[in-house]
Amino acid sequence: MIRSGSLFSRFSRLSSTAGVCALLAALSACSSGPPLFLSDGRPTIPVQCSAAGDHDSCKQQALQRCGGASYDTVDTSKSGDTYTLVFACQAK
Repeated sequence: MIRSGSLFSRFSRLSSTAGVCALLAALSACSSGPPLFLSDGRPTIPVQCSAAGDHDSCKQQALQRCGGASYDTVDTSKSGDTYTLVFACQAK
C-alpha cells in the first residue's frame, strides 16, 4: 500500500531537483565565453596547446586552420597546463 503523503513527498523532492537543474542549465548558458561568431559573421575557432612556453603550437594551429592566412585573436585563457587561443581567420 502506497501512502499518498509519501508519494507527494517524493514528487515534491523530484520537482525541486528538476527545478534546480533547469536553473543551473540556464545560468551556464549565460557564461562569459568567447562568441561563436564575430559581429562580421566570421566563425571563431578554439585551439589548445601547452601553457608552458611561448604558445607557438597554438599560433601554428591557427595559421594552419586559416590556410596560411592571418587571424585575429578573439580570446586567450589558461587553465592548469592548458592554454586556449580563440581566433577568427581574416579574409584572404
